[in-house]
Amino acid sequence: MGWTLKDIPNQTGRVALVTGANSGLGLETSRALLQKGATVLMACRSKRKSEAARRELLDLGTTGIDLLDLDLSDLNSVERCAGVILERYKGLDLLINNAGLMAPPRRLSSQGFEMQFAVNHLGHMALTQRLLPLMEGRHDARVVTVTSGAQYFGQMNWLDLQGEKRYDRWSAYSQSKLANVMFAIELNEKLHNQQSTVISLAAHPGLARTNLQPVSVAASGAWQESLAYRLMDPLFQSAAMGALPQLHAATAGSAKGGEHFGPGGLASMRGTPKRQPVARAARDAQQRERLWAISEEMIQTSMAKI
Repeated sequence: MGWTLKDIPNQTGRVALVTGANSGLGLETSRALLQKGATVLMACRSKRKSEAARRELLDLGTTGIDLLDLDLSDLNSVERCAGVILERYKGLDLLINNAGLMAPPRRLSSQGFEMQFAVNHLGHMALTQRLLPLMEGRHDARVVTVTSGAQYFGQMNWLDLQGEKRYDRWSAYSQSKLANVMFAIELNEKLHNQQSTVISLAAHPGLARTNLQPVSVAASGAWQESLAYRLMDPLFQSAAMGALPQLHAATAGSAKGGEHFGPGGLASMRGTPKRQPVARAARDAQQRERLWAISEEMIQTSMAKI
């Protein structure tokens, strides 16, 4: 018997921000934190879907929900969302960088970046940097960045990070998921060196049944992927189970900064949370620092134009 929702400590008085909170892992994470007493800020791109998610959670008798507009593909939206949070709240205890995009045809973000790199990595990095002052000094404040098993197949294409010369949507997805865990670990290193009270962790859901798969298939029109998902369906676990590693990273008393959690069962695809190794590139300090510097320059250059 592994770690389950019953093991989440009381979250009364704590404020948690969950990106992509209207469905899948984000919705299940929000549900669990609300049921344990937290105030949850549900940051979502779709107002219609976020309103529906809030109604679903309110029907369960939970309270303490705040909806926020957040489009991670637009750094202007990230800045506006952060501004609202800084204005409304005196402190933030948990930031769960959960939202994601998986393997669409090549598109560009509002600032001209490859969409998966922009949404999965840059948007979350920018949001985190803006909100860290709100977390500093809070008891057991944590940033949890959600990655994927795709990190293990990912490579940082330093000469073509934006897929301008050659774009493969799955390679771009794996690169963005590798960037997630590299960011989480490097952030923890920097926070530790600054003697910050905030820690940073990473988590991946294994094979979890969410809306990422059907959205990816619809965007690409790839019947082969649709067939593959149907054949693999017995291996998938529920979104609620897939959310356990990020909930463990966010709340377990035994979790420490810089750690990475995923399902502890079959090939790390399903099961209750367990500490997992990260991709080799994420253990390389030079690569992490290089990604940080490049990403920071992209964000700062874009923000200077706002």
